[in-house]
Amino acid sequence: MELTRAYKFRIYPDATRQAEIDERLILAQQFYNKILEKSIASYKNGKTKVSMAQFNRFVKEIIQEDKRYLKLYSQTRCEIEFRLLKAYQNFFRRVKEGNKKAGFPRFKSRDRYKSITYPQDNGSFSIRKDRLRISRIGTMRIELHRKIEGAIKTLAIKREGRDYYAVFTTITDIKIPEVKNTNPIGIDLGLDSFVAMSDGTKIEKPKFMRQKRKKIAKWQKIVARRNKGSKRRENAKQRLQSAYTEATNQSDDYLHRLSDNLVDSGYTSFAVEDLHIQNMVKNHRLAGSIQDASWNRFIQLLSYKAESAGMKVIKVDARNTSKECSNCGNIQDMPLSERTYNCQRCGMSKDRDINASINILNRATTLGQRGSHAQGDMASAIQQESKSRIEELRTDKRHPLRDAVSA
Repeated sequence: MELTRAYKFRIYPDATRQAEIDERLILAQQFYNKILEKSIASYKNGKTKVSMAQFNRFVKEIIQEDKRYLKLYSQTRCEIEFRLLKAYQNFFRRVKEGNKKAGFPRFKSRDRYKSITYPQDNGSFSIRKDRLRISRIGTMRIELHRKIEGAIKTLAIKREGRDYYAVFTTITDIKIPEVKNTNPIGIDLGLDSFVAMSDGTKIEKPKFMRQKRKKIAKWQKIVARRNKGSKRRENAKQRLQSAYTEATNQSDDYLHRLSDNLVDSGYTSFAVEDLHIQNMVKNHRLAGSIQDASWNRFIQLLSYKAESAGMKVIKVDARNTSKECSNCGNIQDMPLSERTYNCQRCGMSKDRDINASINILNRATTLGQRGSHAQGDMASAIQQESKSRIEELRTDKRHPLRDAVSA
């Protein structure tokens, strides 16, 4: 099986290289907008077909009008065309699905175009020791904090606030181990407890964005007060971006550690809800907390790590998982304020989130999407081992997740 992975490293371009990167980011943003502008004009003239051949004709015209775009590496220009083509394809797909907010491709501002891509490792970039060489930009220091495994396929240069990063995409051939599904687990994602599992384990997630709220609000006010186009406003925007980036990086680090721990805890498959975040954030009272929780990001990380280890992550219908009794199947109203499920039919009393996680596991089993729930001595041994690992995590003062785990 081919496994695709991304490696992100900090790079340290000097002032000259920074100017080169910044110039190409601006050219890439303008290049994207010019292709979009010409495609819209073409549509108004009655030509409705959107294709790479059409974009290639626009590119020739754009370069003839302004030779500055030749500073962009040829395949970087092709990648910009693919970005816009994908935006059009997604728009047409949403229109076909009847989505009221189809989202026609938009012109990009400089604040929203922060990366350029080299889609092939064909000599356009190279690494020697701790130095990264990029075609038409130059050489700069790169902090290789871990080994790159597999064949490098692409490189993206990103600017985040005042910092610059190199993101490599690699492909590695791996042999997926065969894992018998003897200890499946159901996972309910929530706001009160980030993770509640069907074996009774509950894990909290620090609210990183909320912790940075004062700092973010401070710089938002400063940005609003400063004159548009001024250097002081640009500096304030970079400070604001740094505050957002810091919170995002903390959240990502936590989710990586948590997903690693779950995959290594003795479970053999994971059942989760098929969440539709876009619909959930329409509740404006909870939108900020839902976005801070990063549920989709967690499921994404857990999925690729579990699949690489030979395990499955099964998504089930999220409807009524909190309202259904995991013992008798009774469905009753459960306001968010009620944290304990007290069944009006069979009398079962259980933590609301644990009850939901058991329902999630039962649905995955009932639908026949995987084997039945673990039974017998082997399953008991594995489950006991997983609980021991969780207990070890809870009591190990050196472990970064210790404070996040509660029974």
